[in-house]
Amino acid sequence: MPSSAPPVTENRRIRGPLAGPGESGWQLLRAAGEAVLAGALVLLVHTVESKIDERLQGGAVGLGLVGIALVLVRRRFPVVSVLGLAVLMGVMPAVALLTAVAAYTAARQLETPRQRAGLLLGAAAVAVVTCVASAPVLEMGSRSFGLILSAVLATTTVVIPGLVGTVAGQQDRLLRALRERTAAAEEAGRLADSESRMRERSRIAAEMHDLVGHRLSLVSLHAGGLEMALSKEVPGLQDEAAVVGRAARDAMQELREALGVLGPLERDTGTDALTDATGTRADIEALVEESRGGGIPVAFSWEGPDLDARPARVRRAVHRVVRESLTNVHRYAAGAHVTVAVRHADERVEVAVRNGVPPVPPSATTGLGSGRGLTGLRERVALLGGGLEAHRTPGGGFAVAADIPADPGPGAETAGTAPYDSRPATVDGTGSGLSALQRRLGGAVTGLLGLAGVGAMMLFGVLLVHYAHDGSEHRTPEKPRVGMAREQVERAVTPDDQEARAAAAGREPPRPASATDCLYPDQRGIPKGGRLEIVRYCFRSDILIAIDRFTVPMVTEEATEPPRGRRTHD
Repeated sequence: MPSSAPPVTENRRIRGPLAGPGESGWQLLRAAGEAVLAGALVLLVHTVESKIDERLQGGAVGLGLVGIALVLVRRRFPVVSVLGLAVLMGVMPAVALLTAVAAYTAARQLETPRQRAGLLLGAAAVAVVTCVASAPVLEMGSRSFGLILSAVLATTTVVIPGLVGTVAGQQDRLLRALRERTAAAEEAGRLADSESRMRERSRIAAEMHDLVGHRLSLVSLHAGGLEMALSKEVPGLQDEAAVVGRAARDAMQELREALGVLGPLERDTGTDALTDATGTRADIEALVEESRGGGIPVAFSWEGPDLDARPARVRRAVHRVVRESLTNVHRYAAGAHVTVAVRHADERVEVAVRNGVPPVPPSATTGLGSGRGLTGLRERVALLGGGLEAHRTPGGGFAVAADIPADPGPGAETAGTAPYDSRPATVDGTGSGLSALQRRLGGAVTGLLGLAGVGAMMLFGVLLVHYAHDGSEHRTPEKPRVGMAREQVERAVTPDDQEARAAAAGREPPRPASATDCLYPDQRGIPKGGRLEIVRYCFRSDILIAIDRFTVPMVTEEATEPPRGRRTHD
């Protein structure tokens, strides 16, 4: 039958710009911590690479803040974050570690290999192009220097973290698939067990119907024949035969009721088989009037709409709870005041039956019953995904309360039937809070160690490129020649050496008349024949005007004769 419950509208969670997949809100606390850490990383790299970043002057602070903002939104906008940080890294290498963090997160989130490869290659290409274009503008060096520097940065902060993030993302997806597969297998096992129990219950019901029902039918048939025969021959025994017939019919009725409980859920074979009125307000009122006719004062209340539009299994459960509760009152608390309350809300049906203390205690032979009726009620309600409580009240009475879903799902029949563990399936089984904290701490430590490794590789490569570039500025392949500036000559030769100047004193050829200063580079050659070759560069107003090469003897005492060395003049 169609349900009268209003459709449930699913509330979609609003995902903030700082939230990752499956998260909602702004995640401000986590973002604050990440902003502090990102600022520390930018300052650390800027301190080491100040010779490169100092050319930005005041713009370095603004670019650093933009880099921090981009790394904070990397979970919500991974592509924008990685590409933006790659552009900034080409201008300001201090944000290189932030680019590594964003590349790792993006590669871990993206699921398709094409997306990951396109993003990583695109970010590397953007970083290279930006660095090559900005190197001459920022006076960091030539375009070749920018190309080498950007290649080192792109490899260490985009490609390597991206590959590590790809492996981590594949591991996450594999674990998630294993969890889903394990949960599906356990659910299938529970469904199979429930179906097996239902088949067994149906088999038992069929056997009881075939064996016991057949025997009771024979007893009832023979009792009827005996009653007719005794009515003519021995009228005094006719009443005894009628008692036997009524007992057989009552036993058959109780057997049918038991078969209705044991049989399939959608088929009730008892005398109270499902009708259109079962479990409705009129049906419950009829049960209440029947109890009132038996001398039980019953107060009845109903809240909410009728149950005629609810599923048959829900209406049957409501009927069973009220009928069993009133039957127990008739048996064990005759004359006690009873209240029956049914409350039908949008999603739940609540049934409560409460009785007070009976005016006359039950006889000792009556006992307290076996409790099987309440056990059957509890099982029936649990099959629908609800719950039933039955307990004595503080005043000495008894109360039965059932909470039943108004529209149980298709799998509700198996929700509470299995005595097995029905907890959500997990793969690693580490669901405690301590284990979750340990996993978070382990992930944080692993991330920091990985970031330190990436930073070490990046800084080593950048410093190597930087010092190689500085060393190339002091050496030029062009040889000194007359007319060159003093600065160019100093770049082409070794620095002035005081020992070479002292060795040439008194033994060098005359200087040009217009020379204002001379340079004596360090001579690291091997002396030949006990003589040391010296090259002298003489300048006039910082312009090279003469290059002289001559040799001097290697002696420990001052020579007594004028030197007779070879002399060439350029």
